[in-house]
Amino acid sequence: MRAILSTTNPVRLSFIVALLADAGIETVVLDTHASIVDGSIGAIPRRVMVDDDAHAQATAILRGAGEL
Repeated sequence: MRAILSTTNPVRLSFIVALLADAGIETVVLDTHASIVDGSIGAIPRRVMVDDDAHAQATAILRGAGEL
């Protein structure tokens, strides 16, 4: 697994995960619980992870959408 991006914006996070899911790329969001522990103030970015084999495709999709 490789990190594709990190963000503190929950709307952007949801959009990224949905965009990649529509392309058939599975994601794992890390640091969700750490973000909740800090009081959900958004101080800790959440990381979106993708499989190593899907990283290049995911990067291309996010660049095409203006997210990278």
